[in-house]
Amino acid sequence: MRASTIGMWVLLGLVGLSSPGCRDRRQRVIDEARTLTGGEPDRGRIAIDKYGCGSCHTIPGVNGASATVGPPLNNIAVRATLGGHLSNSPDNMTRWIQDPQSIDPKNVMPNMGIPDAEARDITAYLYTLRQE
Repeated sequence: MRASTIGMWVLLGLVGLSSPGCRDRRQRVIDEARTLTGGEPDRGRIAIDKYGCGSCHTIPGVNGASATVGPPLNNIAVRATLGGHLSNSPDNMTRWIQDPQSIDPKNVMPNMGIPDAEARDITAYLYTLRQE
């Protein structure tokens, strides 16, 4: 066997070994988000699209969500605060999503009338957004 052929097989083997680990790590993040929030991340991604959150925010994993009116939401799961002053917890994030003016009256994020279950789903999706 030529060295380049051997190298290709070694590379394919390494890719094969690393892929399940990435999937396992991603699944752990999803499972943790479900447990922390009581929501479903996949439904949250759909709700984010439904409520037009991408009209203002850049949101990884949401098609067309690349706006810059509001802050980008990448890595929001590991940020210490929401809106600059509210402790980042699943309950606080859900409250913020449902009624941001009740937390910060000067905030420009609109109250979209998002029901509790969908707000929890959105929170679950956002809690999957963290750099691994």
